[in-house]
Amino acid sequence: MDFSAGRESSRARRTDTCATGEPVSRTRREAGRWLLASAVVTLAPFITASRPHPTGPDAPVPGADAPFDETYLGRRIRGAPVALGSRAAPVLEWRVTVDGRPLHLMRRADGSWLSMVDHYGWYRTPLEATRAAVDELGPRGQLRDLAPGPLHGGHPHGEGQHGVRA
Repeated sequence: MDFSAGRESSRARRTDTCATGEPVSRTRREAGRWLLASAVVTLAPFITASRPHPTGPDAPVPGADAPFDETYLGRRIRGAPVALGSRAAPVLEWRVTVDGRPLHLMRRADGSWLSMVDHYGWYRTPLEATRAAVDELGPRGQLRDLAPGPLHGGHPHGEGQHGVRA
């Protein structure tokens, strides 16, 4: 005897008709899966667009290798990448000037940049490092124009050049 008082058994399937009139059987589990899949497809573009972009030295920076020429805080800053080394092992360095005076930039092992003016900070691009150097110099500070090589034709320490003896 069945004492369920009009309730269907748990294994009973609901039958619908499709466009051709043939019966189609679906369970609640299949309907739930269909609803979940459609919700994921609908919400995926919104979830992707709302995620923050990666930051830090490893994040790709648009225009990081592009040369720059601009006025920042009343200073003329210019910079361009210069390829050094051989074709087999090219090295990319930057030639940067602030008001026509050279500013030395160095690339750190993690890919970020630092300048000789502000060597405690790291910056994602050479442009950011140059702007930070201008901030550190202030409105009246100037970079020293250091000529490469020994000063006045002698040794840079002001004494005779000593050979290395082993």
